[in-house]
Amino acid sequence: MTGSNLETRSLIDELRSFDSGGLFDLGHPLLNRVAESFVKAAGIGAVQAVSRHAYFTAVESAGGDVGGSIPPEVGGSKKQHRFPDIRGENSQKSVEALVKSTGKESMQWGLAAGVYSGLTYGLKEARGVHDWKNSALAGAITGAALALTTDDHSHEQVVQCAITGAAISTAANLLTGIF
Repeated sequence: MTGSNLETRSLIDELRSFDSGGLFDLGHPLLNRVAESFVKAAGIGAVQAVSRHAYFTAVESAGGDVGGSIPPEVGGSKKQHRFPDIRGENSQKSVEALVKSTGKESMQWGLAAGVYSGLTYGLKEARGVHDWKNSALAGAITGAALALTTDDHSHEQVVQCAITGAAISTAANLLTGIF
């Protein structure tokens, strides 16, 4: 490929090239799939965390809850928001808190995607079939692993997240192709 051809490739061409070869070649399809899922989901998690922070910052600077439109389970009270240390003594402390919380959330998204993707691939290879049972088991294990990443996890929370993960992944598997 010549230098001029590299310069004329569009963003769409770059994105299409990811689908054909993947981002990684780690020597085994399972490793490739886990790493690729982790990186893609971690990026999405980072964008989501920063977007949520920007939204709550805009709402707070506009005078709090705009017209009472933020439900308490999403926004919390006016004094409590998702990034408690973001209002630092100076802007450097605020940026450090934002980076730390965004990094943690990115890791959680990446963990969830990597574990789920690796489990579904491994179960498909071991059982020889990809069905709702694989999805349920992979979702349950992923949900439990995700619950363990929180600071104050309890037995009940781990079980609830495992059940929720199993239910969501099973529903997604069963609904594939319907819509």
